[in-house]
Amino acid sequence: MPQRHSKNNNDLAFFTYDEKRKLGYGTQKERLGKDSIKPFDACCLCLKSLIDPMSCHKGHLFCKECILQCLLSQKKDIQRKVAAHATQQKQEKEEEEERLMLQKAKELDAFDQQNHGAVPQYSDRNYSRDKNGFHGANSVKATSFEEEALRTMKAFWLPSATPEASVKVEAPSTSTICPEGKEKLKLKTLFPVQFTEDTSEQKKSKALDKTYICPSCKVTLTNTMSLVALSSCGHVFCKKCADRFMAVDKVCLVCNKACKERNLVNLEKGGTGFAAHGDHLEATDFKHLGSGSGLGLVRPAMKT
Repeated sequence: MPQRHSKNNNDLAFFTYDEKRKLGYGTQKERLGKDSIKPFDACCLCLKSLIDPMSCHKGHLFCKECILQCLLSQKKDIQRKVAAHATQQKQEKEEEEERLMLQKAKELDAFDQQNHGAVPQYSDRNYSRDKNGFHGANSVKATSFEEEALRTMKAFWLPSATPEASVKVEAPSTSTICPEGKEKLKLKTLFPVQFTEDTSEQKKSKALDKTYICPSCKVTLTNTMSLVALSSCGHVFCKKCADRFMAVDKVCLVCNKACKERNLVNLEKGGTGFAAHGDHLEATDFKHLGSGSGLGLVRPAMKT
C-alpha cells in the first residue's frame, strides 16, 4: 500500500509535523541506561570504585582521599574569603574616618571664613580635596596635568575616566559543606564504611569486579536494594536485616559492637532504570529549528 500524499508532499513552504519530528524538532526524551547511573559502591566525587570509603550522616559515600582533598580546598577558600572580607572592612573603616576628617575640616574652614567675614573660595557643589589635604586648583602644591585632567574630566565613555563600582564582599560562612548533599560537614562526623566482599568460588571464577553481600542474609548488594551502614563500626547491611536485627538487638551481627538506632545510616545510591524506582531517570533536551540554521543537517539530540 503506498504512503499517503501528505507524507510524500515535500514542496510545501513550511515544515509538516512528520518532517519536524524527523529533524528532531521540539523536546527529545530518552530513558537513561545503566551506564548513566552511578553504582552504589562508587565515589560521589571521582565516580570510581571506592578506596577506603567514608560516609557522612546523610549516607553519601566518598573515597577517603577525595573527601579530605575536598574539605581542605574548602577550608583554603574560606580562609581566602575571610581575609578579603577583613581587608574590605578595614578599608571601609579607613574611608569612613577620612570622610569624617574631611567633613570636620570643611566645617572648621567654613566657620573660620564666616567669622573673619571673608567669602569662601569654594562651594559645596564643586568642593574637592585630595589625599594630601589640598583644595584642587587653589592648592599651594601643584598637581600634575594628568591627575588634574583625570579628576576634572567629564568624558564618562573613556575607560580612564569611567567610575568603578566598589565590589562588596559578603561575610563568608566558616563551615565546610558536603559536596553532594550541601549540608554542613565536618571531618570528625565522617565514619569509615566496610563492605563485606563475596569470597565464594563461583563469584571468583565469573566476575572480575568485586561483589559485595549482606553479612546477615548473604544476598548480593545492588542498586535495587536499600542499604544501611552502622556509624559505630561501619558494616553495611541490607535494609531488611538492619530493621529486623540491629534495630531490635542494638548490636552489630559482625563485630558484636553495641549500636543505637541513631547509628543506622541509610546509604544513598544511584537509580535502577525501573519505572517503580524513585529517582528521575529521564533526560530531556529541546531543539529549535530556526531559519538559516542548516535545517538539512539537523539531527535529533541524543542525550544519555
